[in-house]
Amino acid sequence: MNQDYFAHYLPLIEDEMRRVIGDAPGVYARHYGMLRYHMGWVDAQMQPAVVNGGKRIRPMLCLLACAAVGGAVDDALPAAAAVELLHNFSLIHDDVEDDSPTRRHRPTVWALWGVPQAINAGDAMFTLARLALHGVSAGSATPARALEALAIFDYACLRLTEGQYLDMSFEGRLDVTVDEYLTMIGGKTAALLGASLELGALLGDADQAACGRLAEFGRNLGLAFQMQDDILGIWGDETITGKSAASDILTRKKSLPVVYALANPRVGAELRARYAQPIESEAVPAVLELLAQAGAHEYVSRTAQAAHQAALAALAASGVLVDGNEGGAALLEVAEMLLGRQS
Repeated sequence: MNQDYFAHYLPLIEDEMRRVIGDAPGVYARHYGMLRYHMGWVDAQMQPAVVNGGKRIRPMLCLLACAAVGGAVDDALPAAAAVELLHNFSLIHDDVEDDSPTRRHRPTVWALWGVPQAINAGDAMFTLARLALHGVSAGSATPARALEALAIFDYACLRLTEGQYLDMSFEGRLDVTVDEYLTMIGGKTAALLGASLELGALLGDADQAACGRLAEFGRNLGLAFQMQDDILGIWGDETITGKSAASDILTRKKSLPVVYALANPRVGAELRARYAQPIESEAVPAVLELLAQAGAHEYVSRTAQAAHQAALAALAASGVLVDGNEGGAALLEVAEMLLGRQS
């Protein structure tokens, strides 16, 4: 990503999110401390810490979209904070729903403070995300645009929960189809990326056509991003990704390579038999061989590339890829970076 944009925007995003979450003293100190812990700002003892809090892709895309359409990024900053807080609300709840004890190499909120407190902390993060978005009214957005921004945000959240519903429903199934899987990631991953760009463009005062194209760019980018994540989850370099390449297989995750191979007439029956029961470490090579026989890696790579090309086409159609538009060039750079990432 253009380092000038990254160096300038990231501190703005962090400061805005810190302002929204706050640091309440007294009886609520630990409540807000849990949120700050999840964001990577404090440790489990609530002492200041510098911890990886995630890539901040969604808020960066929001601000870049605003800049690309000629808007003032300060007007989109509340929306940028809102989409990142919404994303993190979903992560706190996902960790509970997936029974995940760690995230980014640290204990999750529920692992430290219990499931009830984690659910409550996630609810607080969601509420703060919506409150953050209300800040667009303090900028140049008209009341009508502010309401439109809220509708985009709320619909993306609904799509996110729909995607999570499907993802959880897949856990006990061996008949998940590719189309069902793509519908799931269209809600769980792509919807919020699309909304992030659409909000940035809207608050940059872009016309309806440009907003729509940038939203389409984000949705397709989200599909490609998740497919690349699925590839890394099975075939990624463990020293780069930071997690075992076998983890997605050991947890019997229904990622796209597996879903594709489960329907393969040559290996599907054997793979379904293996996925019908717990998979031990010694069985991972056999599963990898079945995926190879099905051509799962090649299929997902092709499908991710197709989504990537659709994203680039939408970006070009938005009109921001013109000489001298640094915001548009940065969006293009992000798209290339996400498909080529190794972690």
